[in-house]
Amino acid sequence: MQATARITKHSTMQEILEVYPSAQRALFGRYHIGGCNSCGYEPEDILEKVANSHNINDLDEVIAFIEQAAQADQQLQMSPADVAAALQDNIPPRLIDVRTSKEWELARIQGATLNTEDLAQEMMRWPKDTHIVFYCHFGQRSVDAASYFAGHGFSNVRSMTGGIDTWSLSVDPSVPRYEVPPSDGKAMLRSLRSVVSKAAGCQNQENVQ
Repeated sequence: MQATARITKHSTMQEILEVYPSAQRALFGRYHIGGCNSCGYEPEDILEKVANSHNINDLDEVIAFIEQAAQADQQLQMSPADVAAALQDNIPPRLIDVRTSKEWELARIQGATLNTEDLAQEMMRWPKDTHIVFYCHFGQRSVDAASYFAGHGFSNVRSMTGGIDTWSLSVDPSVPRYEVPPSDGKAMLRSLRSVVSKAAGCQNQENVQ
């Protein structure tokens, strides 16, 4: 499916996620689709089937929401070059690393702070206009983090496009590139989903993926 093609009710979930990676988080946040085993779906399931299983009848609304969520994600993006320039400002952004501690030991950006549960709780008390830039390995977990904080009223949060890997390629080659098992790379996403799942009253919180 081409990125310019509009998804339909007959599109598979795999096709939708290939065009709109943000759909995974967006569908969970709004409709509680895909957050845990009982709310999940298979890649080959079509959107209509998934929506019906959640008693959602307005497929046009779901499709429009997926497309709007993708546009919102784009607005959260900040290029590594722009981040590097912003870090030289008199009042630089707070650079928050949302990778795992193992990844932090492999490579890090000078001036960044590794996110922890305590820090996340502290950040919720920061002024809502605090300029915060999140980064991860390739730029997906950081979008989750930025979107999560934006949803809690933060007006100046961004995700560094391409993550630390692109930073290493385009800004600072001295930062090592690395690989990690995919399961380790989902730590932040699991954490955020767990928080939202509890807030949404999921009956199977122990199964949050």
